[in-house]
Amino acid sequence: MKNFIFISPNFPTNYWLFCRELKKNGMNVLGIGDQPYNELSADLKASLNEYYKVSNLENYDEVYRAVAFLIFKHGPIDWLESNNEYWLERDAKLRTAFHITSGFQVEDMPRIKYKSKMKTYYRKAGIPVARYHLVDTVEGCKNFIRRVKYPVIVKPDNGVGASDTHKLSNEEELKRFFEVKDPAVTYIMEEFVHAEVNSYDAIIDSNGEPLFETGNVTPNSIMDIVNDNDNSIYYILKELPEDTRAAGRATVKAFGVKSRFVHFEFFRLTEDQKSLGKKGQVVALEVNMRPCGGFSPDMMDFAHSTDVYKIWADMIAYDKSSLPEGEHAFCAYAGRRDGKDFVYSHAEIMSKYAANMKMVGRIPDALADAMGNQMYVATFPTKEALDLFYQDVLQVR
Repeated sequence: MKNFIFISPNFPTNYWLFCRELKKNGMNVLGIGDQPYNELSADLKASLNEYYKVSNLENYDEVYRAVAFLIFKHGPIDWLESNNEYWLERDAKLRTAFHITSGFQVEDMPRIKYKSKMKTYYRKAGIPVARYHLVDTVEGCKNFIRRVKYPVIVKPDNGVGASDTHKLSNEEELKRFFEVKDPAVTYIMEEFVHAEVNSYDAIIDSNGEPLFETGNVTPNSIMDIVNDNDNSIYYILKELPEDTRAAGRATVKAFGVKSRFVHFEFFRLTEDQKSLGKKGQVVALEVNMRPCGGFSPDMMDFAHSTDVYKIWADMIAYDKSSLPEGEHAFCAYAGRRDGKDFVYSHAEIMSKYAANMKMVGRIPDALADAMGNQMYVATFPTKEALDLFYQDVLQVR
């Protein structure tokens, strides 16, 4: 029996499903988390062979000792994973320390965590990248801006999500950024890309070949949602465009991805941009070596009548999956922000879209900045029906 350590199996709340499918496939599933065992859901408890509680997952030494104990009790660990961006570097550090060779090691982290270093591999894949400058001095940034013109985007070179991301449109905003930026953080400044975000989401086997592929579209950027306290929308595509598929597969090869669930983000230009290409062209944004966040795995299931948790667990256990896909649809996520005067009440939305609705609920505070407070997930056969749903859910007085 192979041993699998799952870090933080209780958060996000849907990640117990990864553990369930691993256990079904005969894996010895060992969880490490900071939530008391008696507070874990019954479903998660049933999906784990053992759970080791630490007082703080941020404490590397404590988590290190937890892994050492599980090795002492169960033998060598075959896999260690969290499927979570926040713990990606921690996972690699633990794998390296305990010689767990089935995933990324410490030496792999720079190219998959630093936005500036990702660009080399995107170029290797033949995909255009935005021009950039690692923030140094005000004058150094002004020299870069003279080449690319305002606006520019500034964000941590190694960051998670859209936190600490700034759109600078003039010298006053540039000056203000230098007044408030964290001196301990290295920032990357990039030319502004006029585009919507498209993703390539896939489960990749040990040969770098996809077992499952899909993608999503984010019409308004996560940066704007967080900074403007806006509603959140994105949707899983009914069919993955061939240019996104080609770009995704090329990126898998360039980065040497094996045995992972990945979420690669691309820009699709909404207008011609001389430095990058024509309207509609795919341009690199960033790689995320884990599943798309929130309820995206569930949405992929709804959109393609499949089970990505099982496909991923099959990849881990057998390096293949024969799970077929069923009928395809668009799957919409809408996250309403509390405090807005919406035209349609929650009850009215639920009544009108009862036949389409797949998930409804409140978003945990830890995720609300990017995902809104009240979420709806629904499927639609056409783009027109999808657009009407967004109009009804998000319209304010």
